[in-house]
Amino acid sequence: MIPAPKPPSRPGKVSLWRYLRLFRQDILSAQPAKLYRAWMAEFRTPFFRSYLCNDPTLLRLVLNERPDDFPKSDRIGEGLRPLLGNSVFLTNGETWKRQRRIIDPAFEGGRLRDTFPAMLEAARAASARLRPGEVEIEAEASHAAADVIFRTLFSIPIEHEMARGVFEAFRAYQRNQPLLNLAAFLPLPRWFPRFHRRSTRAKAAEIRSLITRLTEARAAEIATGTAPDDLATKIMTTADPLSGQRFDAAEMTDQVAIFFLAGHETSASALSWALWLLASHPEIQARCLAEAQTFLRDPSFSGLSKLPLIRDVFRETLRLYPPVPMMVRETRQRESFRNRAVTPGAQVVLSPWHLQRHERIWTEPDHFDPDRWQRPETRKAARDGYLPFSSGPRVCTGAGFAMAEGVILLATLLAEWEFAPAGPVPQPVAFLTVRARDGIVLRLSRRTEPAGAGPA
Repeated sequence: MIPAPKPPSRPGKVSLWRYLRLFRQDILSAQPAKLYRAWMAEFRTPFFRSYLCNDPTLLRLVLNERPDDFPKSDRIGEGLRPLLGNSVFLTNGETWKRQRRIIDPAFEGGRLRDTFPAMLEAARAASARLRPGEVEIEAEASHAAADVIFRTLFSIPIEHEMARGVFEAFRAYQRNQPLLNLAAFLPLPRWFPRFHRRSTRAKAAEIRSLITRLTEARAAEIATGTAPDDLATKIMTTADPLSGQRFDAAEMTDQVAIFFLAGHETSASALSWALWLLASHPEIQARCLAEAQTFLRDPSFSGLSKLPLIRDVFRETLRLYPPVPMMVRETRQRESFRNRAVTPGAQVVLSPWHLQRHERIWTEPDHFDPDRWQRPETRKAARDGYLPFSSGPRVCTGAGFAMAEGVILLATLLAEWEFAPAGPVPQPVAFLTVRARDGIVLRLSRRTEPAGAGPA
């Protein structure tokens, strides 16, 4: 097995201000190598203290046992609020609970089955867009993931004028928006003006304007009884069982923005890395091909259970390259972490990036080994150190959606195309999600047996 690359760790000690610059440019390479072995690390600044927690006991405390005592930190929201507004990704407390009560029913098991035809059509369209030769696969993965979101959320393909407008504006936005901005390091009062790049603000406003037009058009269709039965309709017509209230127009714009960010950006990241890993391991790609071609001869939602290796490839990709590399919570009261006093207002950093490559949890943590998911010892490792979708009450509501999407896209593309490395080994960096610094270039060859072919 070829070790999956990770960015070079920060050597030795650096000044605070240089660290902040490194952190803003790429939060992954700014970290010291010892974090891949440490159970906890404390970081001090003149403004706040943060604690990176890899200890499984602390993770369960923060995410599962006492989540209300560790709300999501506003520091992450400082950079994303111009786009995401008051979406479920950024809220806490009763506001967040109300939002989840309205959103969650749209992603329950039966509804997920209903999205299968749209996912499959998006996957087939993605395969049809590919051409033989060298291809920058991140761009193609972004296109495919955006198509899935628009087909399942609004029943329109990516070619639709407004869908394409959102996609193109978001593509420009995500490369210019770091996961954290200066406000993440400075405890600014609420009245203090927030400064965001003019280009970033403009793209966020453009995206929100287009999303507003989509949601307003859907509201009109719902009012006349002509709305398709898709995710947007389900969410917009679901009332909070406690208050009886539904999302108003502004709230729906916020939620669609995070659906697009979470469902497009993260899926594109995972798909890109999965294809690169398979390109670099042709023997595993060949094994996946047999599953994929069988599935595509008679595709169905229940048939996804017959793709165990492709599913494990996607799981292993999420382990090595979690799209969201870090999550930040905040302490509300005095705590004790590993016998160390932690004051209220401290930042608690939960890092799937370090946890899922942790040397004390995983065997050969940097190696791409999808077969590990069939070995008994992996159950404990996954229980202690696998958080691609978070855990506890704030677990990603679209986790099942993302897993089905990833498997369908991989199976469809592998059935028709062979992937091989073409460019330099990609170096992961954190923009809004974990992407390759200079993209991922693969060489594509069309397979001789097309998908769907079989005995006459």
